[in-house]
Amino acid sequence: LALKRMAVRKGYRGSGIATALARTALAFARQGSYQAVVLNTLMVQHEAHALYERLGFRRYEHYVLPTLYGHLANCTITTYRYELAGTP
Repeated sequence: LALKRMAVRKGYRGSGIATALARTALAFARQGSYQAVVLNTLMVQHEAHALYERLGFRRYEHYVLPTLYGHLANCTITTYRYELAGTP
């Protein structure tokens, strides 16, 4: 399952909303018998990196966006993966 475009407005950050949303996505994936949840972040999303690592996601892949802009701006993407235990 791919988790995409999760965001919390700045004024509401730090109140547990992102944690609750991510945990809900993980519960949905477990119920749907998915093997893993994956997501991408930009290198500048430090708060997101900390959140996902705190929830048990592991860095899976790290690469520069494969476009001219990506190479010129060194737009680095980190892929996180959460393995779901007990799924086939």
